Amino acid sequence: MNQQQRHESIIEVVGRQGYASIEQLADHFTVTPQTIRRDLNYLASRNRIRRVHGGASLESSTVNTSYTTRKSLNLDAKHRIAVTVAKHIPEDASLFINIGTTNEVIANALLEHRSLEVITNNLNVAAILQHKEHFNLIIAGGQIRARDGGIMGEATIDFINQFKVDYGIIGISGIDEDGSLLEFDYQEARVAQAIIRNSRQVFLAADYSKFQRNPVVRQGHLSQISALFTDRQPPERIRHLLKQHDVMLHLV
Repeated sequence: MNQQQRHESIIEVVGRQGYASIEQLADHFTVTPQTIRRDLNYLASRNRIRRVHGGASLESSTVNTSYTTRKSLNLDAKHRIAVTVAKHIPEDASLFINIGTTNEVIANALLEHRSLEVITNNLNVAAILQHKEHFNLIIAGGQIRARDGGIMGEATIDFINQFKVDYGIIGISGIDEDGSLLEFDYQEARVAQAIIRNSRQVFLAADYSKFQRNPVVRQGHLSQISALFTDRQPPERIRHLLKQHDVMLHLV
């Protein structure tokens, strides 16, 4: 494969996955990481890809990848994260489950539990859990976002503020090196903030690709969570922040 063919294949891989790391691309094309870095810098200079720390993306900082695409990305990592999160939720617990494709996989993993009270602003989570007889399932009111079944708005925030639960399970679109938790949608971020405020423990479920994304809306900070569940070692600065703020790291 010559250089031009490799460039086109890199664009195809990044487009299919939404994000690809230097390590992954080097393994895929059997070349050195230095070669991939040069390739990515070249493609980024021609606006064919978006160069981010540790890899490349085709994503904007203002527009999220489509829900259908996100559902299929990093599925193996999401399943491993979901199983681990579920193991840390005891029977008879109360919890919020927020919007997000990883959270939907977590809802599936929780079907093995016998007794939970679940409050969610995610119609897909509600659909997964609705037939579980020994669960008490509560759906937040508000405006439904058609593209992914998320429920948001002032009514959603007011509803969430009525509860104080054992666990809040949240996802995220991006994690900045300074520890900022980032989202694409301002309303979604405000709902997540309400969930964080009203949860005794906050579990953040995020596969490694979230460390390379830079959405525009600040949702919160790593210091506000109790535990991070992810599939690879976070960048060094993130690990330092987790230790500094006594946030438990679960690698799956």
